[in-house]
Amino acid sequence: MADPKVAGPDVLDKLLSTPEGDFLREALTHFLQALMEADVGAQIGAEKYERSEERLTQRNGYRSRTWETRAGALALKIPKLREGTYYPGFLEPRRRSERAIVSVVVQAYIHGVSTRHVEDIVQAMGMTGISKSEVSRMCKELDELVESFRTRPLETRYPYLWLDATYEKVRENGRVVSQALIVAIGVSEDGQREVLGLTVGPSESEETWKEFLRDLVSRGLRGVQLAISDSHLGLKKAIRSVLSGASWQRCRVHFLRNVASKVTKSALGMVMAAVRNIFLQEDIESARATLRRTAEMLREKFPQVTEMLLEAEEDLLAYMHFPEEHWKQISSTNPLERVNKEIKRRTRVVEIFPDRQSLIRLGGALLAEQHDEWLVARRYMSQNAMARIYQPPALLTEKEESVKQLA
Repeated sequence: MADPKVAGPDVLDKLLSTPEGDFLREALTHFLQALMEADVGAQIGAEKYERSEERLTQRNGYRSRTWETRAGALALKIPKLREGTYYPGFLEPRRRSERAIVSVVVQAYIHGVSTRHVEDIVQAMGMTGISKSEVSRMCKELDELVESFRTRPLETRYPYLWLDATYEKVRENGRVVSQALIVAIGVSEDGQREVLGLTVGPSESEETWKEFLRDLVSRGLRGVQLAISDSHLGLKKAIRSVLSGASWQRCRVHFLRNVASKVTKSALGMVMAAVRNIFLQEDIESARATLRRTAEMLREKFPQVTEMLLEAEEDLLAYMHFPEEHWKQISSTNPLERVNKEIKRRTRVVEIFPDRQSLIRLGGALLAEQHDEWLVARRYMSQNAMARIYQPPALLTEKEESVKQLA
């Protein structure tokens, strides 16, 4: 039998005949495919087509997986087994959330939860024949990893904090109820984006948010200068109560949606353009003046919009007290909503979670992976701009004045 780690003449001919830009990708694909074949052979105790008393199970075809690398997208074929599972170690960084999805779905299946297409989902993931003990082991391992991530100390200052929740269906006491998956992300003082915490609660009540924020503070959250969220009343009260000294930024995207709901369809374009113009101003004084002019212009036909604008003035423009380079990110909850969108994409696989812990397991695994990716990515905000946030206003004005004089 040929050694699967050594490329035969036909493989070498194929590699040498590929265009220069594709050679590395083809060579890397072949190497990784051979590595997986050798790895799975060691796991089941026999090579392909080999008869052996030590064989534990049989191969069962392949499942395709595209792996994005610096050499380009590699089309890999991961071996499947008739019993148990195989997954290559070099793909492990993205494996955590997949294990979470599988454990949640299979746990639901074993417990008899009526989740639509659950059997097809398990089979599509190559998990046929998985045992209850294997599910329990997998869940325990993931729960420990997620709990460690959720309770880790927060060791630096976080001037910007985004807060939001997304709702999922969870089975409790024989009923399917809606539960809030609450998430906080922040930017540290050195400009790095991080997932700071998550929890599951029955609703976005003031007490739920207070408990969540107090937990963040007990873990070391400090230095918050601006909290960004939608205008949920319970959340606003919790921020004022727990994060004393922090300003609150009302998400302008949510505000625009609220404005749109108060305007007739024929006037929607004109009103939205006028309100958006407020956020295009170069400084807070101009923005305030524009907001008040817009409110007066709309008073006769849309008094509700006028009232909304005047009432929300300070909260809508809070972001303009901070470095201009950050305005786009800190004026809305969009940075966190993109994370929630990815969570939704994955939770749709499950549809109904068998319990709260299953939701925490999957949400925590996904968020832990996102956190890891942010830590190795380029800084979300520059260190120079972040340093200016904590400078006294007088010192900041003095420095800006010096720059103007030099110019």
